[in-house]
Amino acid sequence: MRARRPLLLAALLAACMVAAPACARDKKKKAAPADPDAHRFAVVGRRAAEGGEAALKAVLDDTRDDDLAFLVVTGIKGAQEACGDRVYQKRRALFDKARRPVILSLSGDDWTGCRNSAGRTNAIERLNRLRELFYSEPEALGRSKLPLTRLSSSPRFRSYAENAHWQVGKVLYATINLPAANNHYLPAAGRNSEYEDRAVANRFWLNRLFAIAKQDKVDAVVLFAEGNMQPLLQPANGLRALLQRAPTGHDGFADTRRQVQLRAAGFQGRVLVIDSGKLPPDAQPAISWHGNLGHLSVGTEAIELRVARKGDNVFSLGATLREPGASGQADRQ
Repeated sequence: MRARRPLLLAALLAACMVAAPACARDKKKKAAPADPDAHRFAVVGRRAAEGGEAALKAVLDDTRDDDLAFLVVTGIKGAQEACGDRVYQKRRALFDKARRPVILSLSGDDWTGCRNSAGRTNAIERLNRLRELFYSEPEALGRSKLPLTRLSSSPRFRSYAENAHWQVGKVLYATINLPAANNHYLPAAGRNSEYEDRAVANRFWLNRLFAIAKQDKVDAVVLFAEGNMQPLLQPANGLRALLQRAPTGHDGFADTRRQVQLRAAGFQGRVLVIDSGKLPPDAQPAISWHGNLGHLSVGTEAIELRVARKGDNVFSLGATLREPGASGQADRQ
């Protein structure tokens, strides 16, 4: 009996040595490494238009999470607030105090309705002043810096610093200046030089973005704007086109919508357009898809989005950001 013990111990030792690698493999399967490109970001709709500086400050205070990659804020003021430098500078100081990187997506309320003391429009002058105050650096606002590449780095489009792009993981993000009021298209003849010049700049910008996306082999492109270009709207054809009523006015978003749809069709990954379009009463923000092209309107809401590496659910909605003392909403898919 004693003679058989060494043989038994040897057999047990051999079994453990064989089983050890298998056990280690099982542990690796159970504890898969975290997705290195997964991240979260937040989008604030036209919150300033709804509640002014207090509403902006509240939502900035609610985005102190260290895991939040960045925050996109749509607009700095409401239509009823003054267009003077004092308001602009106070909002710039507010953004500079934000803990997370802040990227400002312009709202039409910030400049399109501005008038001088004589009651005449000074929209273009105010737009240029906003560019000086908010877009003069190659980085996001806030205490935590995020490098940005601006369209103004192109010699032909020096003025369009509000259009910027940046990358987190394998996702290319970008802002594009599309004001909500029909993209600032003015029906009166001879008054659309700003709209026409910006349309040329935006066309160049979108071509450049998708060229970068292809070159860098990113998994997705996300575009931020104020105005809802209705990116999923499909053109009428056949009998439907014949029965369709003649348009009552010029669609200021039509050219941009066609370009985005064309570029998305030739892109291998996902394309998500996020705007501050008005939501129906009692509706909550939700992502809609048509093929690889997605659309999300946030209205005046402030929400988080989760980003995964690949798959059908690259983007999913997280919790609504809360004002201090308010109760949060559950995550939405």
